[in-house]
Amino acid sequence: MANTRIFQMTFSSIYPMYMQKVERKGQPKENVDTVICWLTGYDKAGLDRQITEETTLTEFFEQAPQMNPNVSLITGAICGVRVENIDDPLMQKIRYMDKLVDEVAKGKAMEKILRK
Repeated sequence: MANTRIFQMTFSSIYPMYMQKVERKGQPKENVDTVICWLTGYDKAGLDRQITEETTLTEFFEQAPQMNPNVSLITGAICGVRVENIDDPLMQKIRYMDKLVDEVAKGKAMEKILRK
């Protein structure tokens, strides 16, 4: 399966890339943690633990306390694919996270990113 490779990537390898992207665009890095915690239900300590333990993306989402009930409100394209049309549940969660980080990098208001 083509997605196997991304599923086995560690969250700790992707997280710094998210931070760099947001920082390059001049946005607050703290907002990355905010959107990931909103999406997954992790608190800051839980998020830090996932980084330290080098969990795979599969494990990261399997261990997530609770996906946000408003996750279905995340729409739009990431890497040319509409997130709401992704069939694989794990890939969709990964792309939701990518989409939220993209919105942070673009300077979108946090209230809108968090679908309030």
